[in-house]
Amino acid sequence: QVQLVESGGGQVQAGGSLRLSCTNSDESFSTHVMGWFRQAPGKEREFVATISRNGVTTYYRDSVKGRFTIFRDNAKNTVYLQMNSLNPDDTAVYYCAARTLATLGQYANQYSSWGQGTQVTVSS
Repeated sequence: QVQLVESGGGQVQAGGSLRLSCTNSDESFSTHVMGWFRQAPGKEREFVATISRNGVTTYYRDSVKGRFTIFRDNAKNTVYLQMNSLNPDDTAVYYCAARTLATLGQYANQYSSWGQGTQVTVSS
């Protein structure tokens, strides 16, 4: 397992933007597929986006396509989630996760390491 630390959450009005960051101090960062998930109150954790080890391949849930962008900087051991055109349905605790296998994953049980989460609140 690796230690992941998220930052960048906060409160924003509908239509606004936020950028989340997730940093791993372990030198093995570039060997992990990374993902972002979110969990709203009373709901199950759901997949948001995932990115390959080299950052070339990405995959998103339908509801965030065209609004969210996942990217990574392996030199900084950091993965980002740029969120634009936010709406109240995006309100949740956002988690980053790391996966040791090379294939992208969209299910929580495919990831072995998790951050503590960062709150994103979008007001209407």
